[in-house]
Amino acid sequence: MGKNVAMLMPEPHGTNHDLYLANYLATGEARILGSGRETEARRKDGTTFPIRLSVSEVKLQAGRSFVGMLHDITLQKRAEHAIREHALALERSNRELQNFAYVASHDLQEPLRKIQAFGDRLAMRHAASLDEKGLDYLARMRSAAERMRLLISSLLSYSRVESKALPFQEVDLGRVLAEVTSDLESRLTESSGQIEAMGLPTVEADPVQMHQLLQNLIGNGLKFRRPEVPPRVQVRCRIIDHGQPGALPSIDVEHTCVLEIEDNGIGFDDKYLDRIFNIFQRLHSQGEYEGSGIGLAICRKIAERHGGVLEATGRPGEGATFLLRIPVHQPKVPVLSEVAVT
Repeated sequence: MGKNVAMLMPEPHGTNHDLYLANYLATGEARILGSGRETEARRKDGTTFPIRLSVSEVKLQAGRSFVGMLHDITLQKRAEHAIREHALALERSNRELQNFAYVASHDLQEPLRKIQAFGDRLAMRHAASLDEKGLDYLARMRSAAERMRLLISSLLSYSRVESKALPFQEVDLGRVLAEVTSDLESRLTESSGQIEAMGLPTVEADPVQMHQLLQNLIGNGLKFRRPEVPPRVQVRCRIIDHGQPGALPSIDVEHTCVLEIEDNGIGFDDKYLDRIFNIFQRLHSQGEYEGSGIGLAICRKIAERHGGVLEATGRPGEGATFLLRIPVHQPKVPVLSEVAVT
């Protein structure tokens, strides 16, 4: 009672506290009053622990008094340290997984190319000397090699979402959609399909990954079509402010771009939602529809890399709708620097 609160602090924190208080009394500059700050406190045995110190001024007739409140934040600091360690471990694990996927896929390509090359030579030079069963074996081997090539290529694409990513920049989604439409021109012509869109905005994103995402989602709408029904894909977009229904929850995201891609294809039952975004998961056999079953997994990974989410709803026999929500402007990452305790 009646002692300076600085006596509870180890040096140099105690001396600094007195200097800040003396400066306030001399100049009125309230560097420590009202705002609170993190510092250290000292126990009787000399050990220290982290605290948050809040100081307020009380003006009485007898003069000016100051009230200091010390909150022990040891548990909070331990939790913060555990979170940082967990985040670092997760980052290392993800990086190792990406490196493994890339190296494994890359190293598998060379022997696979040899299998395909010798299979092609057998088919070209010795097909006539093979009986019906031999030709069937050869056809199955070449088909399996081609499926493996597609899976390896898809695995490489999945691992490169993070490792080969470009910096975020201003991306005109309308222009990206025009490029995607051009790439899908032959498929649109063959199926008499159409893509309807208007008024797509400019967002801060990775242009290559936005092209990849739109091409996957729109391409699925054209591929998984109903027989005798020309495919139609509608691309709609709206911008919503933070706090409105459907906006991203992060307080660092002021505006959310909501991109809706709806098709009139075969659709799917919502009970399969937990499967369609998983790597190499398919709802249909290889013979029904081509592909490796990794496209939607890549799309979701791209959405997450942009700080967004990708969701879907389906209606069997009526079509599917994919809802992409990403920030219009990517949150600025604060630059951490050493700040003097005040």
